Amino acid sequence: MLKLIGLPMLLIVVLFFINVATGFAETTCFQCHKRTDFRGKVVHQPVAKGRCSACHSPHVARFKGLLQKSGASLCYGCHKEQAAIFAQGIVHQPVRQGQCLTCHDVHASEAKGLLKGRPAETCFACHKELKAKYKHTHSPYAKGNCLACHQPHQAARVQLLKSEPDSLCVSCHKRDMVEQAHPDYPAEIRNCLSCHNPHGSSRKAMVRDVLHKPFKKGCAECHTQGGTGTETCLRCHEEIEKEVLSIHGHLLYQEGNSCTACHSPHAGDTASLLKGSQKQICRSCHEDSFNRYRDRLYIHPEPFDCKECHAVHGSNHLAMLKDGGNNTCSRCHETQGKFTHPVGEEVVDQRSGQMVTCVSCHHPMGTDFKYNLKLSGEKDLCIQCHQAY
Repeated sequence: MLKLIGLPMLLIVVLFFINVATGFAETTCFQCHKRTDFRGKVVHQPVAKGRCSACHSPHVARFKGLLQKSGASLCYGCHKEQAAIFAQGIVHQPVRQGQCLTCHDVHASEAKGLLKGRPAETCFACHKELKAKYKHTHSPYAKGNCLACHQPHQAARVQLLKSEPDSLCVSCHKRDMVEQAHPDYPAEIRNCLSCHNPHGSSRKAMVRDVLHKPFKKGCAECHTQGGTGTETCLRCHEEIEKEVLSIHGHLLYQEGNSCTACHSPHAGDTASLLKGSQKQICRSCHEDSFNRYRDRLYIHPEPFDCKECHAVHGSNHLAMLKDGGNNTCSRCHETQGKFTHPVGEEVVDQRSGQMVTCVSCHHPMGTDFKYNLKLSGEKDLCIQCHQAY
C-alpha cells in the first residue's frame, strides 16, 4: 500500500520541480531577455520547455554566455548518437571542429533543423567560391537544395556526397533517357562529371565551360588512335613528359596514375581541365597528408593552392617544390633568410648534412607551434643543432 502511495507522490514531486524550472525561466530569465528572441517556427526543445539551465549556469560559468560547456561538447551532452556518427568517415569542417553554431541557431529559427537560414544560404555563407546561379543551372542547385546530393555533417565519400557521382545522377536521370541523349557514344556511358558540371554551366546540358580541343572535333582523335591512355595524351603534351620524369614526379606510368586521374579528357571548368578544384584533386590521393595537418594550431594561411608551392607534374626538388625550399618560400616571404637565421648552400644542417632551408625548421603545411615551427622556438628546436655545453 505504501509503495502504491509512494509512486504518485514521486511523480508529483518531479512535476513540481519541472514546473519550478519552467517558472524560473518565465519569471527570472525573461526579466532581462526578451521572449521574442526565443521564438520561431522551430524552437530548440530545452527552450520550448523553459529549461535554460540545461545549457546555462544561472550564476557563474567558465564559458562565454554562462554556458556549462563550450562548443560541440555542450550539444553532444544531449545529441549523443550524433556525436558517434560525426566521428566517422569524411566530416564537414565545422562539425569536425565542433562549430555547430556555424550553421545552427541555438534557441529558435524559422528554418527546419534550427538552421540559420535556408540550406543554400547557410552553405553559401562559407562556400563563397560557388556561383549563386549559372546560365544553365542544375534544378536542385537552383532551388537551393544542396542536400539533394550532399550530406551536411559527414559522409563516406569526398565532397560529402550521398553516393558515388554516377549513382547520384541516375537516381534522377534514368539511364535509358541518358542513352537517348548521347547517341553514338563510343563506350558505356559513365563518369558523368567528366563532361557535366553538377551545379551549372554557361553551356546547355550543363556541359563544362572549357572543351578539350580534340573533344570539340569529336571522339575519333583519341578513341581510335592508340586508345585513351597516357601515351595518347603525350602525343600532344610532350612537355609534360619531361616534367613527370623529373627526380621527384608523379609517376604517370604506374597503374592508376595516368593523366585522367586528375584531368578530364573531355571538358573542364578551367583551361587545365581538372576534374575539380586543385585541393580536391590532390586530396583524392593525399588524404593522409591533409588529415595530418588540417586541425593544427598554425596552418599556412589561405588562400593557397597546392600548385602555388609544388610543381604538380614533377620537379627536381624534394617534395616536388617548384624552386626548392628557400626560393619557393621567398617568393612570398621576401625578407626571410636575409636578416634572420642564415640559410643556403654555405649553411649546413648538422642533423642531415644538407644545406639549411626554410623547411629545416618550418613545416608550411601546419604545426602546433607558432610561425609553423617544427618544435618550440623557445628552446626545443634550437638545441637540435645548437647543443648546450
